[in-house]
Amino acid sequence: MDTIDENIKYANTLRGDFYCSKEQFENSKENIFAKSWQLVGDDSHLSQANFKKPFVFLDEFISEPLLVLNNNTHGFKCYSNVCTHRGNILIDKPCKAKEITCKYHGRRFNCNGELIFMPEFKEVKNFPLKQDNLSEIPLNSWRQFLFCSLNPKINFNSLIQDMEKRIGWMPIEKFQFDSESSKVYFVNANWALYCDNYLEGFHIPFVHKELNKVINYEDYKTEIFSYSNLQLAESSSEKTCFVIPENSVDFGKNIAAYYFWIFPNMMFNFYPWGLSVNIVKPLKPNLTKVEFRTYVWDETKRDSGAGSILDKVEKQDEEIVENVQKGVKSRYYKSGRFSPKMEMGVHHFHKLVSSFIGT
Repeated sequence: MDTIDENIKYANTLRGDFYCSKEQFENSKENIFAKSWQLVGDDSHLSQANFKKPFVFLDEFISEPLLVLNNNTHGFKCYSNVCTHRGNILIDKPCKAKEITCKYHGRRFNCNGELIFMPEFKEVKNFPLKQDNLSEIPLNSWRQFLFCSLNPKINFNSLIQDMEKRIGWMPIEKFQFDSESSKVYFVNANWALYCDNYLEGFHIPFVHKELNKVINYEDYKTEIFSYSNLQLAESSSEKTCFVIPENSVDFGKNIAAYYFWIFPNMMFNFYPWGLSVNIVKPLKPNLTKVEFRTYVWDETKRDSGAGSILDKVEKQDEEIVENVQKGVKSRYYKSGRFSPKMEMGVHHFHKLVSSFIGT
């Protein structure tokens, strides 16, 4: 893969074949996503001691069977959900139990992942070994959200600290999950193209006419951090903006939305009414699943401002991104260039993709 020039004024974008190549798609599994932190969910469903929930790392992409639990003594833990005897899936649905018991041959583990019983194994030599315990998976939390990684390359705090520093004044733990307004979209485009589109406001006046009326395009800003970035959308109307405390660096501004992107595929979009978490999940080189998870802070503000037409904006984005997917396959398209003012976020993303794929 070509290296992306550090200087945006000279840099070319990722090549068009990156978005179509099965080889690059497969490379991204281990080189990008297995090394990344992925959102497991929020901790509301794990409040009870000994509660356990099975999940996979990334649906249909890296379908690693995992298990998150509340072991009461040491808090939240994440383990492999595969029995170390013959590979059976241990837990197939959320449950509350003091131990983890395999339904195949009765092997049992405690809530620290340690093997505690195996029938008919008295004659087995050099048993049990460390490998007979469940593998523990790195797990971290930010506010009520849990994140795990199979082989983390990035320190979790360095990933999340800039978002916490900027919007830490919000009572995020009080935001309530709203399943009815949470949605799943399927986009006929590469996962990275979807991220490209998210990471710039350049297209807003051309694609999102209604959104453009709510925000001040001229004041739209992008701030770059190590493994994340922020797009700051301001508005001319105080009615559709945050009430920002004096200790915030944004005090005195009419902020309509904070759009935080976390490498490689997580988006935390803060609006005066609450938070929309978007998770971009690759399925095929030209197919992506996007989950919108809604957390409400103030229901009375959901019908106005930048966060009031999320479904419409999403469908407008999908139409554009799907057209771009068709275009980058063209024999006449190789790569593009960046606007130094409006495409800083895309340039940052492409540099990270290039560096991770190259390792």
